[in-house]
Amino acid sequence: MEVVTAEALKSELEMFGIPFQDDSVLDKMVEQCICSRIQTDQMVLEWVAYSSTNNGLNLTMDTLEQFEHEVLNKKNKQSFRKEESQNRTRDIHSLQDLIKAEEEEDNLLDSYSTPAKGSQKRALTTPEHPRSKRSAALLASPGLLLSPASFSPSATPSQKYSQRGGKGEVVVTFGAVQGTRWVGRKAPGVGVQLELLEGPEDSLRCSYKYMFQRLRDVRNVLTEKIEELGEGLKSHFSIEEFSPVSLPAQDSVTVLGQVCCDSNGKLNAQSVLLEAGPEQGGQQVPVDLSELKEYSLFPGQVVAMEGMNTTGRKLMASKLYEGVPLPFYTSEVKMEMDEEPMNVLVACGPYTPSDSLTFDPLLDLINVIVRDRPDVCLLLGPFVDSKHEQIEKAQVTETFEAIFSRCIESIVDGTRSVGCRLVFVPSQRDIHHHFIYPQPPFTLPHLSKDQRVTLVPDPCTLLIDGVTFGLTSTDILFHMGAEEISCGTGSDRFSRILKHMLTQRSYYPLFPPVEEVNMDYEKFQSFGQMPLTPDVLIIPSELRYFVKDVVGCVCVNPGRLTKGQVGGTYGRLLIQHSAASEDGKRVSPCLAAQVVKI
Repeated sequence: MEVVTAEALKSELEMFGIPFQDDSVLDKMVEQCICSRIQTDQMVLEWVAYSSTNNGLNLTMDTLEQFEHEVLNKKNKQSFRKEESQNRTRDIHSLQDLIKAEEEEDNLLDSYSTPAKGSQKRALTTPEHPRSKRSAALLASPGLLLSPASFSPSATPSQKYSQRGGKGEVVVTFGAVQGTRWVGRKAPGVGVQLELLEGPEDSLRCSYKYMFQRLRDVRNVLTEKIEELGEGLKSHFSIEEFSPVSLPAQDSVTVLGQVCCDSNGKLNAQSVLLEAGPEQGGQQVPVDLSELKEYSLFPGQVVAMEGMNTTGRKLMASKLYEGVPLPFYTSEVKMEMDEEPMNVLVACGPYTPSDSLTFDPLLDLINVIVRDRPDVCLLLGPFVDSKHEQIEKAQVTETFEAIFSRCIESIVDGTRSVGCRLVFVPSQRDIHHHFIYPQPPFTLPHLSKDQRVTLVPDPCTLLIDGVTFGLTSTDILFHMGAEEISCGTGSDRFSRILKHMLTQRSYYPLFPPVEEVNMDYEKFQSFGQMPLTPDVLIIPSELRYFVKDVVGCVCVNPGRLTKGQVGGTYGRLLIQHSAASEDGKRVSPCLAAQVVKI
């Protein structure tokens, strides 16, 4: 194909006496020629034919856009070009066009050969890559936004996902689930009060500049964290004062600091250091844990320890004071106690199998939403997963932003008849979004006026009808599980880690963070802390799904909607704002919860 230039196009237009608006029109036509793979003379002929059938349109930017939509895009769908290289790819827009093109190739080959007796055309689908009837029916719909052929030349649905078993099987139950109807109110979404707890002015609403922070600023954030949690420990355990960690003393002393490791390796019982804040000297001291009957520690944890430090070089710990959780939310407005429970659905990406970019799991989730009609859907990323095999190999034919936009539009349009509220939480694995923690919310201008859609940051605390929800899509369970050490605290590691999060009052208490988490500590200090202990904590992870009550907070790991090439799980909860019991004790608003296979 010859190089297309603005001069060549200008010459062709002058030959036909076609005036144009300005040079930007020529630049646009050059772009269209390159994208549509046509020469300048053919481009001008197509325009002449198009303008003649539309009462002699003038050549402007607006009419060129119209021409591209009505003529060039249709031609692109019907044209397929062979590449001489072995790894050829086709720019296709539907599976039907691919089938038609292959049939034309077969017809062309047949015309040059003598048909053998009983010869048959080769099958377009093989037993190794069958097309499900449902996928074929969906692809035939011109209005379907999630046509997989639009995203990747490999449009084969995942065989393992389509053959999965246990659809709809309940794998975890919590609370009074017998006789429970897992449906929303009579008018789902109507009257649901949903907002960020911190308020618009105190929450992360938009993107911010990052990739530049000074070590001094990080140190200040960590110091303030030690001092704040230290005040809570001092008042709760009635500690008179904290001693400097490296000051020799013949009597038992109580010291405050942050747990860290004496090297870059994994923390163990022999490598524990306690690093004090500036008020306690700002130094580190090795800790001997041999006298502690039970403990659970991780790097970054703020604790108080009581013990002997006769030389100032090692603390022989005899008692451990762990953090204290914040109080729960108390509403000043009295809630109606006789209204129906609120049904909340929770799902976390990826929303495609790892071996295909077909969004079949997402379509199945939309069907579940239409069937159960929940009041609120909490949908956490990744929506366009950076760890997906085809995305890692750059085997997509659309921009990541376009795939994400169509994915969200499909969810919004597919659930419009239900009327439920939709909350979208980003993930650090969303390849099109900011790779920073805390992570700003998605930007979707075309949905800004949709009252059903709420875009929130990661992490965040939501207030839904007087019940608080803590949300984070970052896999802190997996990260802390690899770093935590314990002795004599039982085998339930999940509960220990969750309790650490609540008592450290942070959505990501680990320090230093794992390499894949890019932490902005100044923003983390403002937007990554828990303002209170949430009633429900949503914390999806690669680890096994669960629902647990930890110090009064119902913690839910709904799992991921897909696990590799097979289906995963999602969660659902029944929530009702409850008053205190007769003895004055708090009653959890979570009546029941389940984790269900998709």
